[in-house]
Amino acid sequence: MDYRRITNIEDPLFVKMHDLMKEVFPPEEVLEFELWKEPLEDPGIRVFVAVHDDEVVGATEYRYYPDWNIAMTDFTIIGHAGLSIGRFLAQNRQKDLEELANANGNQLFGMFAEIYDPYQLDDHEFGGVKPMNPFVRREVLSHFGYKRIELSYLHPSWKNDGEGVKGLDLCFMPTEENVFEIPASLVAKFLTTYYSVLSNKPQEWVQMIEEINSKEKIRLLPL
Repeated sequence: MDYRRITNIEDPLFVKMHDLMKEVFPPEEVLEFELWKEPLEDPGIRVFVAVHDDEVVGATEYRYYPDWNIAMTDFTIIGHAGLSIGRFLAQNRQKDLEELANANGNQLFGMFAEIYDPYQLDDHEFGGVKPMNPFVRREVLSHFGYKRIELSYLHPSWKNDGEGVKGLDLCFMPTEENVFEIPASLVAKFLTTYYSVLSNKPQEWVQMIEEINSKEKIRLLPL
């Protein structure tokens, strides 16, 4: 299996990756094909696919923020069972992020991720791919060390229609296991920067950011 970076919308592997995204994610979670051009060319956004027998069987997108020494996992897709795709993607992603942090003179502080909460919403089958089942993924990410940020969370729809998307938790995986809270300002600055590409934010999201900014620290809870 190969770990291949995609930096161009015309890369044939991107076409396969986007098709895979549409199979496993709900429509409001998938950015339109043409809108991927700038993100793929952005050196700070890292999109990699797992290629097996010339087919895209998995993918991950993530980014490193040197100013805050944190990362964000945008998504991880496992397209087939029985190939250890999740472990392959996670190991290669972690190695890449550690190298980026080291080049910045740091040890990575931690990584954000939005994680589906199937106990809130469990009506999506993720393309019928069993490893993508939200119950399975949530437990795997808990094993990795992700913790739930104490926050009633929603995010703006990637359709940029002003709607809020619920049914997820914002989580954080600290590099040091004994970290049980993080600065609220870090969470607010990260979310504001991450969703700056969307101009049409729901009012609920704006209120959530204001609530975060009113705090000094936010607890990390078991996932």
